[in-house]
Amino acid sequence: MSFTLLVDTYCAAWSSESAEQRRALLLPLWSDGATYTDPTVHAEGAEELLAHIEGIQARHPGARILRTSNVDIHHGVARFAWKFVMPDGTSPPEGLDIAFIDADQKRITRIIGFFGSLVTSVV
Repeated sequence: MSFTLLVDTYCAAWSSESAEQRRALLLPLWSDGATYTDPTVHAEGAEELLAHIEGIQARHPGARILRTSNVDIHHGVARFAWKFVMPDGTSPPEGLDIAFIDADQKRITRIIGFFGSLVTSVV
């Protein structure tokens, strides 16, 4: 599986309204003990991440996470942009995830997520 497909499968796990399907999508690509951290949560292991995703789906039924950039990867670290799309098509500001992957590039070991665009400043 290419790492781009792995990221797309990860996004599909966030987008599924079915707990069974989320689990089936996430478990093969989530390394044992992997962590997910964003401004709202730090989840350790697949069960905590699945519970967090379930809470997001409960608050926003039918919402999806869509990858909006290419997946850049080097030295076991990848980045990709995404957006959270509500069922009516509206979307809050996009986000960026930094993903750490195992040596075989088959499983995610850690994700750090950021919300919104990078703010640039002129010095």
